[in-house]
Amino acid sequence: MALNEQKEEIHVLMVAFAAQGHINPLLRLGKRLVSKGLHVTLAVTEIFQQRMFKFSSVTTTNSISGIQLLFYSDGFTIEYDRKANIDLYMETLNKFGPLSLSNLIKNHFHGEHKKLSCIINNPFVPWVADVAEEHKIPCAMLWIQPCALYAIYHHFHNNLLQFPTPTNPDMSVQLPGLPLLHTHDLPSFVLPSNPFGSLPKLFAQVFKNLKKLKWVLGNTFYELEREAIDSMAELCPIRAVGPLVPPSILGEDPNLDIGIEMWEPQESCMEWLNHQPPSSVIYVSFGSIIVLSGKQLVSIATALKNSNRPFLWVLKRSEVPKPEGEEELPPGFLEETKDRGHIVTWCPQTKVLVHPSIACFLTHCGWSSLLEAIATGVPMISYPQWTDQPTNAKLIAEVLNVGVRLKPGSDGFVATMEVERCIEEIMAGPRSEEFKKNVAEFKRAARAAVADGGSSDRNIQDFVDEIIGHSGTSL
Repeated sequence: MALNEQKEEIHVLMVAFAAQGHINPLLRLGKRLVSKGLHVTLAVTEIFQQRMFKFSSVTTTNSISGIQLLFYSDGFTIEYDRKANIDLYMETLNKFGPLSLSNLIKNHFHGEHKKLSCIINNPFVPWVADVAEEHKIPCAMLWIQPCALYAIYHHFHNNLLQFPTPTNPDMSVQLPGLPLLHTHDLPSFVLPSNPFGSLPKLFAQVFKNLKKLKWVLGNTFYELEREAIDSMAELCPIRAVGPLVPPSILGEDPNLDIGIEMWEPQESCMEWLNHQPPSSVIYVSFGSIIVLSGKQLVSIATALKNSNRPFLWVLKRSEVPKPEGEEELPPGFLEETKDRGHIVTWCPQTKVLVHPSIACFLTHCGWSSLLEAIATGVPMISYPQWTDQPTNAKLIAEVLNVGVRLKPGSDGFVATMEVERCIEEIMAGPRSEEFKKNVAEFKRAARAAVADGGSSDRNIQDFVDEIIGHSGTSL
């Protein structure tokens, strides 16, 4: 049920920092909350304001599709390179964010008719729960990785199981609802080899603050992660409210799409796809952060050339061949593949994945990309790098059975022959039809989950009803 006429508006504040994969799931959840009658605001770091309006179709700094936008300081100037030192950035945000957000709440949410009934954060801004507690506002967290990761981190940070240590780095871990996880299947932040100090501290803060959260929502759907969700029901329940992907790829009204692009997509790739046979194109993209070594770039390029299949490859600008010879594509590669290959620096990924010419997706296994592939019914070749990606690759290849996983050597390098093997296996191997069948079933389940009365829709409605009940508003 949606809210109708009321004396007091129900306001929800969502909080994130300027990362596309963090903001878009919140925006899509916010859109569903708006459709059920709530008033929703997104607070995001100030750098987002500049980057969003450079490449996005958004034309106003005040709102996106009915969601108001507010901006808070992360403690840095606009010109500062936030990727230069992740640890310094996260520590500074953790210091300046709470005061900045607290002032934003005082300035924008006051009076009986505009008071906050809920604040929603994500795992990368755990200090928001402290601010919510200070203002006596109920807090929810939107977990933007799979529930499997929620279970792993919960067991790790609460010392419920043994995990790899410097003296025993190759330990395997068995969690309820998940297959046996070897070291290469675990998220990098629980491993002793993890080089980032601030990120394990951040996740420790998340699970320390769980008692401050009234709700934990997950960007997943029950039918996709049934066992992992059920395994957490008694420990710390998580409600699946996803997949929080563009509604158009879920069979819903394209006009309901909401999301931002922080890099300019090259639409030329869509015209190129229009000229390719159905289910023929290998789509290759490793997200917005991963930068391939020159050696790995050559390995993948050679495998694509040798496959004799059409391919669309997203190479971010930092990966484009440079004059000094760093990160070069193999000699003659562009000429030899010009009739069946297309390279862009960024693309409209959901439009690409839904295109009938796409056969498979060679991906870094970011959770947003994985959900988009599932929602569009595209099998995957996984090439995980860090954070949640190794566990996501485990899900793809051994739990969901919707694709295969590249196997690197002991030095982390994936040889050309291994890339070729996976391309052949997913395109024409004995299990290729099984992959297609499995991902098609999850595609149907994803659509059913977000439809009226579906599992995720019911969880969102329960969340809305509880916010209303807590605020004391009568319908």
